[in-house]
Amino acid sequence: MAYDLTGKRVYVAGHKGMVGSAIVRRLASEGCEVLTADRSVDLREQAAVREWYTANKPDAVIVAAAKVGGILANDTYPADFLYDNLMIEANLIEAAFRNEVEKLLFLGSSCIYPKMAPQPIPEDALLTGPLEPTNEWYAIAKIAGIKLCQAYRRQHGCDYISAMPTNLYGPGDNFHPQNSHVLPALIRKAHEAKEAGADSIEIWGTGTPRREFLHVDDLADGCVFLLKTYSGEEHVNLGSGTDLPIIELAELVCEVVGFEGSITRDTSKPDGTPRKLMSGDRIAGMGWEPKIGLKEGIADAYRAFLQGERKA
Repeated sequence: MAYDLTGKRVYVAGHKGMVGSAIVRRLASEGCEVLTADRSVDLREQAAVREWYTANKPDAVIVAAAKVGGILANDTYPADFLYDNLMIEANLIEAAFRNEVEKLLFLGSSCIYPKMAPQPIPEDALLTGPLEPTNEWYAIAKIAGIKLCQAYRRQHGCDYISAMPTNLYGPGDNFHPQNSHVLPALIRKAHEAKEAGADSIEIWGTGTPRREFLHVDDLADGCVFLLKTYSGEEHVNLGSGTDLPIIELAELVCEVVGFEGSITRDTSKPDGTPRKLMSGDRIAGMGWEPKIGLKEGIADAYRAFLQGERKA
């Protein structure tokens, strides 16, 4: 049954992050009122979350709030990643039930699938094998969030759904030289090499591992599509449906940025998982597909990087 967002009060939890801010932008054309909570509301505290819901009475909720970080952060702060994410999602979902929220969308992450999942990864691969050890704490918390939505649906008939985004990029991304993900890291590396007049940039490993990328504005569009059209227990993959080798990604980034030097490979560094591609068959069957091509999306992300550089 379709869910009409017109005139609804939609709470976006995590509205200042890359995903949450993209969802806020996307909702602007839906005729709804977007609700956000400022930093004074600690989402890890049950009483604070319940109080906010009672005062603001959202009709629909999108849970894009989470404690996130790279491998080093996950390895260094496992208790924080497990506890904080469990508390955030449990408080937001439980308070939604208490306040009779009509619809809720919870966002998982493709990194919570088993390390050796089949490729492309179908939705039913979840919990079929061991997790990636460096990401285990975050993954377990996110799996619990998906299961909590399923549990409220089964026990109370709540219209709570979950989506599984792939690797995301775009405005609002983290371009830090040490702890950013591969695409924003390449953008910064190519830009700084161009500015310095360098002859080459270096990538880790052989460049052969394949990765999938989705522009965050496409992700936001997919989330709104699911919120309006989907009502089911199983989570839905949200990806581009295609992947490419890291070396080709690096060449594309260099082309967009305008760096004309060479790309060298440090094969003493690890490659990581050979391939991480999610199956997009389910959401494609519902009639949704991404609109932003990778080259166009990288150009958009590069513009956002340059604007951030000027602000700094």
